[in-house]
Amino acid sequence: MSDLRKITVLGAGLMGHGIALTFARSGHQVTVYDAFANSLEALRTRVENSLTALGVGGAEIDATLNRIRTEPDLAECVRRADVIFEAAPEKPDLKRALFAEVEKHASVDAILASNTSVIPITTIMSDLRDPWRALGTHWWNPPHMIPLVEVIRTEWTADSIMGSMVDLLTSVGKTPVRVEKDVAGFIGNRLQHAMWREAISLVENGVCSAADVDTVVNASFGRRLSVLGPMANADLVGTDLTLDIHENVLADLDNRPNPSPYLRDLVEAGKLGMNSGEGFQSWTPEEAEAIRQRVAIHLRRLETILS
Repeated sequence: MSDLRKITVLGAGLMGHGIALTFARSGHQVTVYDAFANSLEALRTRVENSLTALGVGGAEIDATLNRIRTEPDLAECVRRADVIFEAAPEKPDLKRALFAEVEKHASVDAILASNTSVIPITTIMSDLRDPWRALGTHWWNPPHMIPLVEVIRTEWTADSIMGSMVDLLTSVGKTPVRVEKDVAGFIGNRLQHAMWREAISLVENGVCSAADVDTVVNASFGRRLSVLGPMANADLVGTDLTLDIHENVLADLDNRPNPSPYLRDLVEAGKLGMNSGEGFQSWTPEEAEAIRQRVAIHLRRLETILS
């Protein structure tokens, strides 16, 4: 699967355009479908802007764009595809309906992949006639800048399909990780939101401010996470010390099975974060844009350091 393939991406938005440009930049021919004409019309500009943000030059931008075409007809878009990546909104019913239609028109050999952050892939693919060729690929935002792609197996996914997807993703410079059991949130988001739950609890209980939570993460363990994951860190300090720490702190951590009431209150009050100007903290448009730019610059520099 490392040879050049015909790739179809269903969705021209934030995730879809990044997936498309990743494959096109590596030489694959990519066809993109979206139910909304304005999204397809904006795709070229969106890809060009993302490539520019990556520091890519004019000739490479032109070559990448020339490998991407848009197609407003779903059946035509998937008919000759070798691999189909769905990047539709996070709505299980929508994704199920989309794959039901895809299966009517796609080649019997095409690999079907759903991109979702937390929805179990089994929920999406359970109605397919041939679920052996279906799996999940959780790309992280922004997909063209974050190396990781979680490759999720369902109870039906064939070993050969898992292997082919891992090989394909590796060939375009991604870092695939096999998720062998289809659990909600997979690996990354389970880890990330376990930390977010405790962070929200600290603010909710008056232990510190939201800004202080971020300062603690940014100025301490966050600095080493790119090269020292939690399991390696536990081995570094010793499993005996890790056990001692857990004996003293785990019982005091937030373990509520439902979202924080504090978080619910923010949402109900319309405090939706940077887009509304206030969430856990207040944000001006300029401050929000500065954060986005800082993340993009950091990711580019990190890629240079770690490559």
